[in-house]
Amino acid sequence: MATTAYLYDKIYLEHDSGFGHPERAERLTAINEKLKSQEYYDSLIKIHPSIPNYRHIEAIHSKHYVTRVEKEIEKGERYLDSMDTVVCRKSFEVALMAVGGSLNMCDAVMSGKASAGFCAVRPPGHHAEYDYAAGFCIFNNIAISAKYLQSVHSLKKIAIVDWDVHHGNGTQHSFEKDRSILYISLHQYPHYPGTGASHEQGAGDGKGFTLNIPMGAGSGDDQYLDAFRNRIVPELNRFSPEIVLISAGFDAHKSDPLSSIRLTTASFHQFTKMLHDVAKTHSKGRIIAFLEGGYNLNTLADSVETVVREFVEG
Repeated sequence: MATTAYLYDKIYLEHDSGFGHPERAERLTAINEKLKSQEYYDSLIKIHPSIPNYRHIEAIHSKHYVTRVEKEIEKGERYLDSMDTVVCRKSFEVALMAVGGSLNMCDAVMSGKASAGFCAVRPPGHHAEYDYAAGFCIFNNIAISAKYLQSVHSLKKIAIVDWDVHHGNGTQHSFEKDRSILYISLHQYPHYPGTGASHEQGAGDGKGFTLNIPMGAGSGDDQYLDAFRNRIVPELNRFSPEIVLISAGFDAHKSDPLSSIRLTTASFHQFTKMLHDVAKTHSKGRIIAFLEGGYNLNTLADSVETVVREFVEG
């Protein structure tokens, strides 16, 4: 059994997105209650968040953006940059703690304290751009973590696999000229945010290190598993990453209200097993998943549990 770490904290519930917003605190409550009911819960290493050094955030976002976000939230603004990124007075602190917890998870995995980890954080991150909040996201947790793993832990080759139903525009744009980070996304297309066409393969030195796999509305387990087996896993094996990071969104589930993809809960376990096997082959088993989307509370909790169970038992 692999030693698995779990990041969760009640501070993440204090980001109030408002009545009726799909990205709500109850998402994490549902996940945490589901995991607490599992026989392996006590064996999970509990990771706690802390405020990160801003320089790690500024490796992905502009200093001006970080300052602007703080000031606008302090002023009482309810939206950042678009009407879908709702904030409250606590949102800046919570977003900082989402980053800080993610970096603490990276430290736990790199130290050998755990080999795998799941970050149950909010707000999510993969839509956040260099100087722009979008898609419920303020800071790009997974992109900041990847840069941190390079600058602090000296990793040279990092793979990011994004299975959220929405393309991770912010993550792609953070690394599209960087051949040291392989970004792979499969997502409903066309769909929000409009990026992620198959011809988007990176630029400059990073050309060929972005792999987008657009999936048509109505796609289900068979189409996704075929993409994993025949495109994603071979690409990861060629790249031979030192760690595998997952943008783990669960809004491609057939029960999710924000998409037209038809995945079952079991498929998320299969995705995780394939990526875990890659990590065991190339990355000393090191693998970290970061929560992104997923808005049906029951299927979100069940799907996250299948991921964590694979980390624990796989």
